[in-house]
Order: sequence, then structure tokens, then C-alpha cells
Amino acid sequence: MGDKKQKVSIVERFLSWRNARSKGRGWDWATMLKVAAVVCLLVAAGFLLRYAEGIVRAGYVGTEGSLILVDVPNWVNWDLKARVAAMAGGNQFPITDDTAAVVARNLRSMVWLDDVRVQVTHDAVRVKARWRKPVAVVQRGSSKYYVDSDLVALDYMAMPQLPIVEVKGLAGGLPPTMGERYDRDDLAAAVALICLLCRADEEFAPKTPLLEEIASIDVANYKGRKHPSKPHIVFNTKGDTLIWWGAEIGEWAKRFEAKDEDKLAKLYTYYMKHGFSADVKYINVLDPTDKVPLPIDKDRY
Repeated sequence: MGDKKQKVSIVERFLSWRNARSKGRGWDWATMLKVAAVVCLLVAAGFLLRYAEGIVRAGYVGTEGSLILVDVPNWVNWDLKARVAAMAGGNQFPITDDTAAVVARNLRSMVWLDDVRVQVTHDAVRVKARWRKPVAVVQRGSSKYYVDSDLVALDYMAMPQLPIVEVKGLAGGLPPTMGERYDRDDLAAAVALICLLCRADEEFAPKTPLLEEIASIDVANYKGRKHPSKPHIVFNTKGDTLIWWGAEIGEWAKRFEAKDEDKLAKLYTYYMKHGFSADVKYINVLDPTDKVPLPIDKDRY
């Protein structure tokens, strides 16, 4: 009988194949084990991270967070904060993935806020926004509304802590839409003067702001639409002293009036020296003169 073929075990075949492969690639068992160990560690780390994330999410399910208004300006009173909270949906919210979107959507119609951003943490719902500060109030019939420095109309609510000036004498027209810009030339001229006095107060009279003494600005004769020879814009103080300002900002040359900065300087010089006495009915700052304004005869105009 011929010689029987020698049997080769599976293990021997595998070792032979491994030796052949290792000669071509330069790998050995130690290297392969290290690679396998690294792969196992990476897979295990991934599972651990997913497991930890699941634990954290499970811990937040059913919990609530408080509403926190971030960086609120000092002039904002409690009533306005309460209105914002009510519009947002309350003072407590469930901590879920869609809470931020829900609160942001609720606050879209809150005209006192702009650029609203909502962040949800593990224990709070934080709202940060730009608050619209009213600078002027307009009353027509029984209705009132505010406007901010951008002429955006705001619904009325009591704000006794702010020196808000009433604008009178506006020409007729449709009422504003709350939250929208009320773009009117006569209103814009009045608001520009209010903002000018606000900035001047910070420089000239921070302790005794002149703006707080102004009750209203009358623009009924804006651009001389009623009486071309009379002052176009007039301030009325809380003591009923009329201040003849004249043309809107930037239009002084067309009327041969004092420059705007000269009007402002004369007005503050008079205010710091004399205040606005109830005995003085008229003060003129529009004449192009270097003299400090003095009370004048009401029959001059």
C-alpha cells in the first residue's frame, strides 16, 4: 500500500496561515492583541457614555425649573416682570427638550421684549432679551400708548419710576399697532428731543435731571403747519412754564434760530441757575444770541 497522507489539524493550518501573513505584514500576536484591546476599550467607552447620558436624562424626567429673567434693566418694575412671566407661561416649567422652543414662542407677542433668547438648564429656564424702554406717551381719547426711542409702540401700563414725556399735538392718522414702529415725522421729532435731553442730563444734571421737569412736548405747530411765525416745538414743564424750543433737531438754520447745541446750553444754564419757577410762564431758547435766556412777554408771538 502507498504511504498515507499526513493529516494536518485545523490549528496547524491556522498557525501556518498566520505565519505566512505575518511574514508579509510584519504583525505578531502581541500587536494583534494590543489592537484588539484598544478596539474593545473604545467600544466599551461608547457604551458607557450612552449609559451615562441615559441616566442623566432619566434623572431630569418629571423635574421642573424656575423661570429666570437674565440681565433685567433697573427701570423694569415688578408689574412688567409679572406680565412677562405670564406671557411666557408661568414661573415653573418642565425640563424637557422642547421647553425652550415653547417659551420662546410664547414670548413672541410680548412687545416689550426684543431679541429673546431662551436657555434651559437642569433646574431653570433662563430668558435673556432686550427690553424696550418707553420714553414718550401719547393719549388719544381714552386710549394711551407708549413709544420707545425706536418709535416702537408699546401698550400702556403704569411706569411711575420713569420720566416719560407726553407728546401732544400729533396730526391725525391711524392708531399704531403694538410692537410695530409708529413712523411719524412729528412724533419722531419729539422723541429725538426727549433722547437729547436724556443724554444731556447724564452730562449736565445727573443729580437733578431736567427731563424729569418736562411734562409734555407740543408738536401741534410742527414745521409751522398752523402758524409759520410761531415756535414749531414747545416744551411744557410740570410747573406750567413753556419753553420755546423752535424747529426740530437739525433744522435750526432754515429758521434762522440758534444752533441746537446752543439751545441746549442755554436751557441747562437757565435751569441750573433758576429752575423752572411757577412764576415764569415763558422761556425762549431759540433766538440766535449768546445771552442766557430770560422770561419773556407772552405777547411777543
